[in-house]
Amino acid sequence: MPRYKYKVVPAPQKGVKAKGMRTPEARFSLALQGLMNDLAAEGWEYQRAETLPSTERAGLTGSTTEWRNVLVFRRVAAADADDFRPERLPAPADSAMPLQTATEIAQEGTPEQALEQPSNDLEDTTENDSIGASLSQLAAKRNAVKSAD
Repeated sequence: MPRYKYKVVPAPQKGVKAKGMRTPEARFSLALQGLMNDLAAEGWEYQRAETLPSTERAGLTGSTTEWRNVLVFRRVAAADADDFRPERLPAPADSAMPLQTATEIAQEGTPEQALEQPSNDLEDTTENDSIGASLSQLAAKRNAVKSAD
């Protein structure tokens, strides 16, 4: 959902003199049009005109309510996610070979060692994995029972 910034400006009170603008309505419209076009050029979108009360001081202790005409504009605020630019890491030098950790290389051993080990239909797990260690022990017990029969 887009976030917006709002700008509230006072509506013009006087018209602007220009060639061909003879009536007060035409002069006022020209002043309003100029204000709206200037803000639109800065990216602000016109929303509405409002008449709102404003309490102001009158004299030493009194106050009066004045009604003010304002114009409301909005524009889309830059989102935080749009400002984020991730950096790409360079590709590995030889991307054809899969990367292996030192533990995986040590566990593989030589092809002859792989043939000597009995197959228990379970894949090897790391030594720190207690569930994997329990399953390996269970498979070893089953293999021992099968070979004893």
